[in-house]
Amino acid sequence: MRIISGKHRGRKIELAKEAAETVRPTSDFAREAIFNILSHGKLVTDGHPFIDKDVLDVFCGTGAFGLEALSRGAKRVTFIDQSRDALANARLNATKMNELDAVDFMLADGTKLPKARKAFALVFLDPPYFGKMIEPALKSLHTGGWVAEDGLVIVEHDAKEAIAFPETFEIVDERKYGRAIINILKLT
Repeated sequence: MRIISGKHRGRKIELAKEAAETVRPTSDFAREAIFNILSHGKLVTDGHPFIDKDVLDVFCGTGAFGLEALSRGAKRVTFIDQSRDALANARLNATKMNELDAVDFMLADGTKLPKARKAFALVFLDPPYFGKMIEPALKSLHTGGWVAEDGLVIVEHDAKEAIAFPETFEIVDERKYGRAIINILKLT
């Protein structure tokens, strides 16, 4: 896996041996497609969704989504995971890219988040497939004030997962990449 575009283009994203059993990285192809939609698609009409804005990467794993956003111009990224190994892996990758000054790390269950200190313009939500975490994580993000009023939430899940999105979110785009479904949501 590599950073696809921006100031860190081509930099390798490490998957530490300790995190390999708990982390399922999104393919470079799907990540590139997501950022193309965010950078050039219909969602850009109200201003760029992440350039010079705060980004949240929940169930961060390697940190690939957040680091890609930083590479492409995000102001700051907060990584959340309940796995110490996953957070250590994201920290390793941020360190290798000299981005520690632009990142924060939080050890927490993405389905039971505390009240947010700030709202984020862009949220990546990529929990383990079939873990039944998407719906409670979205509720937690909403009730905790983690998503900005005009913010976007990118949700990745397996095509065979049946997801009932909370009524507080609406799907504004949906794509399929292999077995992965990508839903782009906004608050209603």
